[in-house]
Amino acid sequence: MIRLLLVDDQSLVRQGLKAMLSLETDLEIIGMAENGEEAITQVETLQPDVVLMDLRMPVMNGTTSTRIICERFPNIKILVLSTYDDDRDVGEAIRAGAKGYLLKDMPSSELVDAIRCVFRGYTQLAPGLLERVINQKQQQSSKSESINDALSVLTVRELDVARLVAIGATNQEIAKELFISESTVKTHINSIFNRLNLKNRAQLAIFANSVFGNNTAA
Repeated sequence: MIRLLLVDDQSLVRQGLKAMLSLETDLEIIGMAENGEEAITQVETLQPDVVLMDLRMPVMNGTTSTRIICERFPNIKILVLSTYDDDRDVGEAIRAGAKGYLLKDMPSSELVDAIRCVFRGYTQLAPGLLERVINQKQQQSSKSESINDALSVLTVRELDVARLVAIGATNQEIAKELFISESTVKTHINSIFNRLNLKNRAQLAIFANSVFGNNTAA
C-alpha cells in the first residue's frame, strides 16, 4: 500500500484527487494540506510514502516545503503536480529534491502510474520537461565555465576593483577603499577592459554583478 499526502491550495483539486486516487486498491490517502507549511506538519505526523505537491501556494510554496521535507525525511518521495511548466519552477523543484514533476492536465491513469514509479525510486517528468532540464543545466554549466575563464585572467587586485565597480563606487571611492591612487584605479580598470574585451564601465558592472551577485558588498 502506498500512503499518500495531497498538497494543494484549492479544495476542489484536493477533493478531486482524493476521489480519483482512492479508486486504486494500492493507494491510500492518509492526509491533505492546503499549503507548504501545513504539508510539513502533516509529513511529521503521518509519515507518508509519497507527497503529491502543488507549487504555487500561499503561506509557504511547494518548492520551499519540498526542500525542507527532503532534508528532514529523505525517504519520503515528493512528486510535484502543477499547472505550470515554467523552466524555473521545474529546475527549482528538482534541485529541492522532488523526484518528479507532472502537469495537472495529464491523464489520471498516467498520474497513478507515475505515483507508483516514484514510490519505487524512479524519476518522473512530464513529456518534454527532461530535455528542458538538461538544456538548462548545460546552459548554466556553459555560463559558469565562461565566468571562470574570465576570472582566471584577472589579478586579485583587478577583482577587487571590479567588485567595487559593481556596487557603483567611483574611482575616488575605490582608491580610498583599496589604499591606492586614482590613477592606479584607472590603470586597473583599463586593464580589465582589455583582458575581458569590455568597452565601458557599464559592461564591467554587469559582468561583476553576474560574478559576485549579492556578495559585491562583502
